[in-house]
Amino acid sequence: MRIACSLGSLLSVNQVLKCTEVLSKTSVDTIWIPETWGMENFSMLSAVSNKTRTQKIGSSIINIYSRSPSTIAMGAATIDTLSDGRLVLGLGTSSLPIVETFHGYKFEKPVQRMREYVEIIRLVLSGKQVDYTGKIFDLKNFSLLIKPKRELIPIYLAAVNQKMVDLAWEIGDGVIFYLRPLNEMKETIAKMQSKKKIDVTCQIITCIADDSNTAIDRAKKTLAFYISVGKIYREFLANNGFKNETSNIFDEFQKSGLKSNHEFVTDTMLESLCIAGTPDECKKQFQNFCNTGVDLPIIQFNPVGDITESFELLKKTFLDN
Repeated sequence: MRIACSLGSLLSVNQVLKCTEVLSKTSVDTIWIPETWGMENFSMLSAVSNKTRTQKIGSSIINIYSRSPSTIAMGAATIDTLSDGRLVLGLGTSSLPIVETFHGYKFEKPVQRMREYVEIIRLVLSGKQVDYTGKIFDLKNFSLLIKPKRELIPIYLAAVNQKMVDLAWEIGDGVIFYLRPLNEMKETIAKMQSKKKIDVTCQIITCIADDSNTAIDRAKKTLAFYISVGKIYREFLANNGFKNETSNIFDEFQKSGLKSNHEFVTDTMLESLCIAGTPDECKKQFQNFCNTGVDLPIIQFNPVGDITESFELLKKTFLDN
């Protein structure tokens, strides 16, 4: 089965590149690079492409509020050329706090905005002059000064709520899932894939250690962080079986921050959303995600202890034959 790896925001630039060098010697399908409020994505994708030869490289995700659609198309064309046609362009809406507080834009009409971004990006990458009139964007006489390596760069949409899921299956080449309970994800994939086949990926919080409790504690802290700061994930999980847990985690976050709210992550919640434990335990948990119908599971590297040793353990667990 195809398997991918995400080198998360907890790593430094040099650590991402060192991990990439390790991955370049494996059969990993895609190396995904996130963007939050640290490393700039296109710069990192360029550096990662220079460290690899066969692996695809993916953005997970470029948010559609901090750059214009034309700028994203320019970046995609550039990275796809530098990587010799290996880019997977992952797009998402990010979140209201990041868009409004960090970037100063209004978080408005995310689904319509995503639709227009994808339409414009594909028009730009076609190499033709773009004259576009939408409900949000109005472009005239725009065309790239460079010839794209590929006119059809695959575009994957990060999707949480149903409207974005529907859009991903309507216009996307793939979808990127994150923090979806196993049962819900299996039902959603079966339902949507029966209508139209696209590439289904899921990024999975993954913590591996020789001591199971250490890995579990690390995973719970990561999960509690996303539930605390990510309203969209908190509400989605509350509506899909984890109302009490999300409420307890967020209440404790409001009282004392991230110090102890991970203690309210139940074992059931952790098992449905993450991979955590010893190498053998993680292999078994990984199979549960494969059984949902995911085409490309993405192992999100969350280091436990020393980063080099932790990543070597991840490689041995999932990527060594």
